[in-house]
Amino acid sequence: MRAGELRHRVELQRPLFTQDPVTGEMTPTWLEVARLYASIEPLSARDFLAASAAQSKVSARVVIRYRAGVDSTMRIIHRDKIYNIEGVLADKVSGLDYLTLPCSEGVNDG
Repeated sequence: MRAGELRHRVELQRPLFTQDPVTGEMTPTWLEVARLYASIEPLSARDFLAASAAQSKVSARVVIRYRAGVDSTMRIIHRDKIYNIEGVLADKVSGLDYLTLPCSEGVNDG
């Protein structure tokens, strides 16, 4: 993948749970981990139909440069859209150049 394809500025966030001192309820908030450049590709009609057949929620593919610690509990914010990371796939060649993140869209806990 060429660096010029990573043209979208995104925010990578992870959940942070705090406990309410009165009720003891765990309240989720989101903490910014990094601001990155990414490639965001909505799934094509063909990909979307194949994903629907498998009962998948995946609606977009986000590609970022390799970053250790990225997992499926995190989310990506791009403009006003929230992308929930459904999985983390390393690149085929070295596994250390790029990460492909299958994502679903929508609000989750905040």
